[in-house]
Amino acid sequence: MLRIDDLHVTYGGTRAVAGVTLTVDQGQTVLLIGANGAGKSSLINAVIGLAKISQGKIMFDGHDIGSMSSDARARLGIGYSPEGRRVFASMTVKDNVLAGAVTLNGREQVRSWDKLVASFPFLAERQAQAAGELSGGQQQLVAIARAMSGRPKLLLLDEPFLGLAPVWIQQISIAVRQMQQDGITVLMTEQMARPALKLAHSGHIMRGGLIRRSGAVHEIKGAALAEEYL
Repeated sequence: MLRIDDLHVTYGGTRAVAGVTLTVDQGQTVLLIGANGAGKSSLINAVIGLAKISQGKIMFDGHDIGSMSSDARARLGIGYSPEGRRVFASMTVKDNVLAGAVTLNGREQVRSWDKLVASFPFLAERQAQAAGELSGGQQQLVAIARAMSGRPKLLLLDEPFLGLAPVWIQQISIAVRQMQQDGITVLMTEQMARPALKLAHSGHIMRGGLIRRSGAVHEIKGAALAEEYL
């Protein structure tokens, strides 16, 4: 579904991604593990169109998307939940979630909302509350629900567990498993290897803008956990 070939991303003369090649097959959950500055978020930003690539190719569902706008990529079926629990603070929880479903018609938006509420009752309980009044974990779940609401084919999750209490890590994990049941392909970045490895099928360890090791979860688990403490 997603194929990245020899990807390079440079910011102000500093190479954040230095020749990464990877594949994410349909229905798989693939994990990028690495410390701050490893290049994980830069790679995700390149896929969604928020970072300009200086070299390489990004193919999604048969399309070369390297020069497409972020909007065009979203219309193809790429969803995105950014690092940092970014919600529209003054908007209600429900309006935040449905902001991710603008490509759906009214009836489809209702069905999407009902499905998310069935999985995460918290959304219904707080639907009229301003998202900026929620806790960090609640905001992260709202941001992920917003990304899910548009029914993407591929969902990019950037550091979904960062800074969260265990109870919210568990809730986010439930959300990822729901995506897997729905057949959504997931590419996730994370510093916190331990909970993320429980969700992924395979992973890549990044450092210095390069992939240093790749494999199935059981093959990279030891190295990934060591990386978590670097």
